[in-house]
Amino acid sequence: MKAVRLRLSGKVLRIELRELNFPLLFVFSENRLAVLYEWSGSVDCTVQSGCTVLRKLQDKRQLSSLMRSGELIVDGDIALIQQVITLLERAEWDPGEWLAPYFGDIVVESVEQMWRKSIIYFTSFLQRQRKNFAEIVTEEYQFTPSPLQVIAFNEEVNAFNEEVNAFNERVNALQTVVNTLSARLIMLESRPCQ
Repeated sequence: MKAVRLRLSGKVLRIELRELNFPLLFVFSENRLAVLYEWSGSVDCTVQSGCTVLRKLQDKRQLSSLMRSGELIVDGDIALIQQVITLLERAEWDPGEWLAPYFGDIVVESVEQMWRKSIIYFTSFLQRQRKNFAEIVTEEYQFTPSPLQVIAFNEEVNAFNEEVNAFNERVNALQTVVNTLSARLIMLESRPCQ
């Protein structure tokens, strides 16, 4: 990492994110990195992009494809970005080292263990939920009718509706006959007997 840090020493990288209203300026020195939002000096490289695209830059091979697609606009020294990516790849991210002088090794180690156990628990929880969801979908799929079954059911419903309509027509015709017979019967009853 020392060789990469020496190459970056004295360089200034400006990153303009769509999600922020101000630029981030990274000023590299041999032992430090200063992150600023204003800089009056010259800038070696300017990058315009979004936060999601910057995550893709963890893989150095993505750089050229992101630039071709227009998701990442680079103005200046492209080698600077490649060196920063290399630095990030080689960097060891151990927050425990930074926190130990303030809180003590025992507290930091306890927090790290708790954090690891939490990650393991939530990972296994998500895997169980994913497995349960897959089983539920599989079981429900077995009860889901196929398209042919739906078509056959619709045809049966239509045939039943036709039978009900025919039955209603017969009932109406029978009602007409009954009404006619009732009217004749009333007429016969109202005639005097001879």
